[in-house]
Amino acid sequence: MRTIKTVTVVGANGTMGCNVSAIFASFGNAKVYMVSRNIEDAKAAVEKAAKSVRATAITANLIPADYSLLSKCVAESDLIFESVAENFETKAEVTRKIAENIREKTVICSGTSGLSITSLAQQLPEELRGCYLGVHMFNPPYYMTLCEVIPTEYSDKALLNDIKDYLAEVLLRTVVEVADVPAFLGNRIGFQFINQAMQLAQDKAERGGIDYVDAIFGPFSGRAMYPLVTSDFVGLDVHKAIVDNVYFNTEDKARDSFVFPEFARRLVSEGRLGRKSAKGGLYRREKTEDGKSRILVYDIMTDGYREQTEYDFAFAGKMNAFIKNGEYSSAIAELLTDVSAEARLCCEALLKYIVYSLRCSLDFGGSIHAADDVMATGYNWCPPLAMLEAFETVKGFKQIAKEKLAAEYLERYDFEEIISKVEPSKYDYRRYFRASR
Repeated sequence: MRTIKTVTVVGANGTMGCNVSAIFASFGNAKVYMVSRNIEDAKAAVEKAAKSVRATAITANLIPADYSLLSKCVAESDLIFESVAENFETKAEVTRKIAENIREKTVICSGTSGLSITSLAQQLPEELRGCYLGVHMFNPPYYMTLCEVIPTEYSDKALLNDIKDYLAEVLLRTVVEVADVPAFLGNRIGFQFINQAMQLAQDKAERGGIDYVDAIFGPFSGRAMYPLVTSDFVGLDVHKAIVDNVYFNTEDKARDSFVFPEFARRLVSEGRLGRKSAKGGLYRREKTEDGKSRILVYDIMTDGYREQTEYDFAFAGKMNAFIKNGEYSSAIAELLTDVSAEARLCCEALLKYIVYSLRCSLDFGGSIHAADDVMATGYNWCPPLAMLEAFETVKGFKQIAKEKLAAEYLERYDFEEIISKVEPSKYDYRRYFRASR
């Protein structure tokens, strides 16, 4: 296994750059140069990094630096991790700067969430391209252990295997090798679902929109965080970049589901990007007169913020009650038999999530289990094979899918091939289906 003693993280003041620096310093016990545009930002990032892994002792391993020191940092490092803004030209420029001072056989990684690793590798001289990989960790990496590794046609196979071993055995990541396709595997699946929820919010704006849809896909549907809360947490600008990348650069079978809704484009253009913005996003936190805080929700119809509605869907209440008692099969049976519009929306979305995820897993992950790994350890959602098993506690999934989904939909994804390759999940669906508070 390759020994990594010194790491340079470029763009270390960003959320992911900061958190990834902490992973290298804590789990890998590496000296980490945290390079930011100015030294004040770098120093602030050191403190944030230590807090992200709850280990103030690692500050001794974290060295703040600005771009004037980049050449020195790069020349001393065994691994360079680029984590600048999710923009191809920005990443390409930084990659070319890195190449000017790099040592032979130093590993160069991009933390991009979905840009072409091959195109970024081509910014390097030919002799350096074999050392270039995509290494995509998920936020926050201290809790989300997924690490997608994306090789290119130039990647040195021995180096690839060395880095995968290092990530798994030293940094304790769940390593999944995926194809160099837009959004890779985790975000292709995750944001397909999240963006469909966003589109549904636009379609159901008169019923409440954002919080109405999140209430349909609560913890009882197999996720730790509501889908549109997840978008708000990640940032609407990041959400937009991911889905636009898939929509404009692929012929994905579900391409229309990656169209970013118009109301969300407007929010991004106005700087209302989500939790990281003072202006808010899909949700907004504000102080009340008594000094407490409350969370408001964006209303698509009025283009303003309002109190969240307490939706009382009968199917959700019954599922919650069953889950509290450990009666998971009864909860799934309730979802399958409830005829309300909200239950049908939830059920159909979960069935399509399973089919789409497994199709992507076979196409881009090389294994039927890849989607399980990325969704369990990158999103903390019930992974597709495990969710399939949850449905099968009621009756055969093939029968359910043919009853609930259009024949054209199943044919588009070659459903018969998917079913023929299904294997038992290594994840227990019961840990993901939770009763709402």
